Amino acid sequence: MNASPEQRALFRPAGVADDIYRRYDALLAEWPVPARRRSLETRHGNTFVLTCGNPEGPPVLLIHGAVANAATWIGDVETLAPYFHLHAVDVIGEPGFSAPNRPALASDAYAHWLEDVLDGLAVTSAHVVGISLGGWLGLDLAIRRPARVRTLTTIVPGGVGPQRPILLWALPLSLLGRWGQRKLRERIMGKAPPDEALTDAQRRFAELYALMGRHFRPRYDRLPIFSDADLAGLDMPVLAIVAGRDVMLAPGPMKQRLEDNVRDLEMLYLPDAPHYPGSQVARVLAFLIRQDPTPTSPGR
Repeated sequence: MNASPEQRALFRPAGVADDIYRRYDALLAEWPVPARRRSLETRHGNTFVLTCGNPEGPPVLLIHGAVANAATWIGDVETLAPYFHLHAVDVIGEPGFSAPNRPALASDAYAHWLEDVLDGLAVTSAHVVGISLGGWLGLDLAIRRPARVRTLTTIVPGGVGPQRPILLWALPLSLLGRWGQRKLRERIMGKAPPDEALTDAQRRFAELYALMGRHFRPRYDRLPIFSDADLAGLDMPVLAIVAGRDVMLAPGPMKQRLEDNVRDLEMLYLPDAPHYPGSQVARVLAFLIRQDPTPTSPGR
């Protein structure tokens, strides 16, 4: 699949976009469970969604972070799929198959967009799982449109603690070629596990993620911070996962504000984890099943 001219404009050089999209398309062809690709019309442009899992199970909306796409969940869906109907969305304006639109963050545009996605999926309300930027998007939807969110799992979410000024050290590293870019990824993601610990698909996603990190033009505007009243207004069960060595978002204030304000909160604090804390799928699955105790599963 080739990128559109508008999508190419989000990469430098623009020509690398076609190679990244072909790699992404090939990776989705090896999704670990049968999946259906969809392109949904929304008021902010076409949106790509990969649907898989148990069609009789409760719906789960999976929202990836910045400079990523739905392949983020390739290592997790096999665990969740027997129980839940999974919808992995490509966030608009990020390096996936969705429209390259980037509406203002300080508006209700993204809540409108996710409402349109849910409507296109014929889903009234869903369990929402988001990481980093996806965690911010999940919080924004839960605050603005609470009836659409059954539970919220927010992993190292933006919009709760202050963003750290990473450009002071990230920009110099990014100029030091592949060595500097590898060091930059290690500070954010932690050291990559050895190849033998990864499936072929996970290894290829890691390669794709590194390529996107080198060539994609990210957003530099800061995520709006949710107020205490916003957080206190959340009336659905919330699982929050906070990483103690997060170099992008201040973990102390994030943890404290969530604990002080969210009424129905389950907190998982990982003191030694980087911004991307690794797969937390076992904890997420346990939380979802506790909150939705009658999911259909094999043998039931």
